[in-house]
Formats: sequence, C-alpha cells, structure tokens
Amino acid sequence: QVQLVESGGGLVQPGGSLRLSCAPSGEGLRIGTMGWYRQVPGKQERELVATITRAGTVAYGADKEDRFSISRDNAENTVYLQMSGLKPEDTAVYYCKLYNSGVLYWGQGTQVTVSS
Repeated sequence: QVQLVESGGGLVQPGGSLRLSCAPSGEGLRIGTMGWYRQVPGKQERELVATITRAGTVAYGADKEDRFSISRDNAENTVYLQMSGLKPEDTAVYYCKLYNSGVLYWGQGTQVTVSS
C-alpha cells in the first residue's frame, strides 16, 4: 500500500517562503503525475496549485505561477513545492496528489499558515 509523506508546512510571516515536499512510501512504485492542491479555510473544494508529469511538464492553477514553483526528483519519487512571497490568503491545508501505476493517491495534508 502506498502512503504519502508530506513535510515542510508551518507558520510563516507574510512575504516569507516555504518549501513543501512529498514522497510516497512503498515498493514497486511507478509514479506518474504528481501535484499539489490546497483547501483554504471555509471552502470544501480543493483547488489546483500545480502539477508536474514524470517528463517534467508543469501546469499551474490560476494566479499560482508567479509565486509557486513545482519540481520533482524522479530518482527519489519526491515532489516539491517552493512557495515565495506568501500572503495571508495562501493559508490553507496543502495536499500532495500522485498517481502510482495509474491509481490516484492523496496525502494527509500539511498546514500552511501565513500570519504576522
């Protein structure tokens, strides 16, 4: 069974930076597209932050590309989300998502709080 291990969340001041990481545990992994979504307080749906294919093709959600950067290490099956210029409205639970052998998996989420 595949489990996703997310890290890097926390409290940061406005204008600060954070880097999230996510890696699956398990054997015989065949990881495809990986990505990050977030769920802001008071909303039920998760919004796209960014995705990246195994070949490195990236896609960003609306208004995310200027301050967020997604990358991955295929050798380590790890996906990263570099966030800079953080704003209070970026406060959310950030979820990692990936496909392993075509099956979708979600992480438990990591809290990011932007506040002074």
